[in-house]
Amino acid sequence: MFAASRVGKLSVRILILCMANSARSQMAEGLLRHEAGASWEVFSAGTKPTRVRPEAIVAIREAGIDISGHHSKSVEEFLGQDFDYVITVCDIVRESCPVFPAKTKHIHCSIEDPAVEGAMDNRLNAFRHARDELLKRPRPFVREQTASPGEGPINQ
Repeated sequence: MFAASRVGKLSVRILILCMANSARSQMAEGLLRHEAGASWEVFSAGTKPTRVRPEAIVAIREAGIDISGHHSKSVEEFLGQDFDYVITVCDIVRESCPVFPAKTKHIHCSIEDPAVEGAMDNRLNAFRHARDELLKRPRPFVREQTASPGEGPINQ
């Protein structure tokens, strides 16, 4: 789902958007930063930011990634900035995504909202499911973007 054309430069700027910037986009930011390393600038934001959900912190920590220092940010903080990619992880934000420069590639990756009502165990399982869905996507995307020209697709 993250498949896109190679950027051909060392630094890639990515903005990941969802509604509250509390779970899916935060976990995706942590995953992409983990996979891509310091050569990429990865940010996340929301159209109506709230707070980072503790269940998101726990679920992604189980995958060896720490987002406990993250905070929810508004997409307005990033308007006017250049990004190579804007990735939306919720359907609502896909429809209302702010306009970024024409060179920005938009990618949509629909992930079910894990912030459901119910017992803590059920909620945490929903966050784990969202994490697992996100885990399937960044590694091939990062490898595709960092492959040398002529290498072709890289298998996991």
